[in-house]
Amino acid sequence: MAKFAVILAAAGQSSRFGATSPREKKVFQELKGRAVWLRSAEAFQNREDVTQMLIVVSPDDLDWFQEKFQPNLAFMDIDVIAGGAERADSVQNALAKVRSDIDYVAVHDAARPLIVKPWIDDIFAAAIETGAAIPGTPISSTVKKVADGRIEKTVPRTGLYAAQTPQVVRRDLLLDAYAQRGSLPATDEASLVENLGHPVSLVEGSPLNIKITTRSDLKIATAFLDLLPKEKTLETLHPFADDGLDWLKAK
Repeated sequence: MAKFAVILAAAGQSSRFGATSPREKKVFQELKGRAVWLRSAEAFQNREDVTQMLIVVSPDDLDWFQEKFQPNLAFMDIDVIAGGAERADSVQNALAKVRSDIDYVAVHDAARPLIVKPWIDDIFAAAIETGAAIPGTPISSTVKKVADGRIEKTVPRTGLYAAQTPQVVRRDLLLDAYAQRGSLPATDEASLVENLGHPVSLVEGSPLNIKITTRSDLKIATAFLDLLPKEKTLETLHPFADDGLDWLKAK
């Protein structure tokens, strides 16, 4: 079985969220009783193929974060890494701590708490097959290029996708991609791998896998929680559970 490390990117400043202190940042907000970053982490925690987890937080938040979430960090065995000036710097700091026995690295926005197992399964499988894979959703809206508040042109949306995370790359390939990034303004791992000339597979993602950026996004994520696909449990498989009575309800 291939071994995966998961890096949770949580070192952003949450400026568009209006945060003025660590506890106000989007990834530390509660989403139906669980911190946003915790929901993101828990999606990967119980996977047999995930053998290392790391979270990158701002150096200014480091002490507060470790004290606030110490029980969670200990129970989940998550390494806490100090972030850098940009997202790529933060991920590179964590990548340096990924163990040498890891085959693939998954980088996931800690602010995407609605990721679920079936979607992760598909992305991990694609990465194993091709070396690098990301989820994405086709852009359905008309796209406008704007400058100084005026539309310059309409951009054809054919073939355009909005990238999501987790972005999963073979460890040696990702190390090489970061080593050669230079001054490239990389906002995700795929762009760095593309820069090497290596193909990146795209797995069709879900519009439910949103990234929380604003306070409105947090409200949307709260509503979306009840729409996520749920795994069958012993309770739902019971012949007298609600799911087992669907055939009766249809009569």
